[in-house]
Amino acid sequence: MIFIKIGYDIAIIYSSATMKETPPMPANILDGKLIAAELRESIKQEVDTQVASGNVRPGLAVIMVGEDPASQVYVRNKKIACEKAGFNDVSKVLPSDTSQEAVLALIDQLNADETVHGIIVQLPVPEQINPEAIIERISPEKDVDGFHPYNVGRLATGSPQLAPCTPHGVMTMLEKTGIPLRGLNAVIVGASNIVGVPMALELLNARATITVCHSATKDLAKKVSEADLVVVGVGRPEMVKGAWIKEGAIVIDVGINRLDDGTLCGDVEFNTAKEKASWITPVPGGVGPMTIATLLHNTLKVAYHLK
Repeated sequence: MIFIKIGYDIAIIYSSATMKETPPMPANILDGKLIAAELRESIKQEVDTQVASGNVRPGLAVIMVGEDPASQVYVRNKKIACEKAGFNDVSKVLPSDTSQEAVLALIDQLNADETVHGIIVQLPVPEQINPEAIIERISPEKDVDGFHPYNVGRLATGSPQLAPCTPHGVMTMLEKTGIPLRGLNAVIVGASNIVGVPMALELLNARATITVCHSATKDLAKKVSEADLVVVGVGRPEMVKGAWIKEGAIVIDVGINRLDDGTLCGDVEFNTAKEKASWITPVPGGVGPMTIATLLHNTLKVAYHLK
């Protein structure tokens, strides 16, 4: 400590050696459950208003082929979400030996049904069924998953109509940070057609600068460490280490993995990453709830806003 006399006053100056550094603040949590609940409530209110005005209820058809345990959970959650939002649930559960032709015929029937506004096929499907043929058979105007090449193409050209649910849900979450995306260096880890590729298109449309990393990417840690925004969706527990995260970065963890002890974790090493990030999504309770909420929002758009 140094004392300097200036007139009758004494100024106290602390040397850098005696000053304590302020520890970094842990990240703000992007609570997907809360954001999704707000979106679902706004959807329910609009449905109630539309129905009271004499309009139809949105109808969502979920087709599941087989008895995959994870798919059963997802379909059950979607059914509950439909009921709470005031939608008509038109779930169709088919035996695992159902032929591709039978699934295509059901999709044709639902495409023609004016009371059905959204159609999704729960993936994965049994091996005798080509998922691409199934997705492309759904009418683009009812493709509320946003997987049809028409809808992906519209997203790629900057004029989205029905955007893929998980990436668009992430964009809704990012709005809550209040941080402009324009000009940010965004790194996406994972290049799947469900998350990575449409996520890149969403962020490109928001004028971020995009790097997409995949299994052939060299020096992943370096690329992640340079990112202002990191979105990870690879399905590998804690693959992205907290030490890689840039101070103040936004971290979106799309992955969800069940460990041998039964606990769930994401694709990012959460406990260390949260000490460096400015915003981070938890697992569970982060991106997951936003996917179903966005699915409902897309169905609402078809029912009332894309006439």
